[in-house]
Amino acid sequence: KKFVLYCHRVMNNPLMKRKQMCIEMIHPELPNVPKSEVRKKLADKNKTKEECVVVYGLKTKFGGGKSTGFALIYTDIDSRKKYDSRKNLLREKLVDKRAKSSKQKKEIKGRVKKVRGKAKAKAANAGGKKGK
Repeated sequence: KKFVLYCHRVMNNPLMKRKQMCIEMIHPELPNVPKSEVRKKLADKNKTKEECVVVYGLKTKFGGGKSTGFALIYTDIDSRKKYDSRKNLLREKLVDKRAKSSKQKKEIKGRVKKVRGKAKAKAANAGGKKGK
């Protein structure tokens, strides 16, 4: 499993405590490169932990042998949990999925519509069936 990894358009983003970059992989023997492999290689290259590296948007060029994508390298895991998109955090199980079904959301919406002001928050948090 051999591939060459190039990072270009590297940008330091101190506000979000990360480095942003476009990545390019050349992999003539492989159909495509797994994200885990790319993360491992980027972590080694930048001397960081694997959990701090996010790889997304990978696209294989027509004909194969070359792929492009994006990578974010956070300074630490806490800053990643704070600034990274929820989708990326869910993908690597760093945050739990909210467990509300669409039916529950609709019921809450109906309760909230009936009241005004501060009572809306109380109605949204109230759960279960009302007594008849």
